[in-house]
Amino acid sequence: MADRQVKEMAEDVEAPVFETVAFTTPPKLSEANVAIVTSASLHHADQDDFAPNDTGFRVLDGKRRDYQTGHWSPNFDSIGFASDINTIIPLDRLDELASQGTIGKVSESHLSYAGNQFDLTAIRMDSGPAGATLLKKQGVDVVILTPV
Repeated sequence: MADRQVKEMAEDVEAPVFETVAFTTPPKLSEANVAIVTSASLHHADQDDFAPNDTGFRVLDGKRRDYQTGHWSPNFDSIGFASDINTIIPLDRLDELASQGTIGKVSESHLSYAGNQFDLTAIRMDSGPAGATLLKKQGVDVVILTPV
């Protein structure tokens, strides 16, 4: 399927509207525990790859750098990821910010979802809140989203 066709299929998809918006005040950035949530279908070699319509998530170990992308869409350009994983999961940059004191610390765990989904209901109602709960239990204050 060509990129143009995918864009045409998605152009009339309405964004969800929420009646209430959750809001919290994080600590100062210099004290915050920061995690990354990506839609790049990343996983470690010893984890299951993402299958089509997989609305679950993978917990990524922030100390490891053996990430693989499970994107199966022909519209996904993997050149940036192959050149520098920080284009998708900027852990090296976060480590630098933590060592400079700009952020408090980098979370030990990060999350990855398969972003090539047309129906986001299961992520919005199930795996999204489950991932948020997991990060909150680990003391994460701030999340950087890297949509791919």
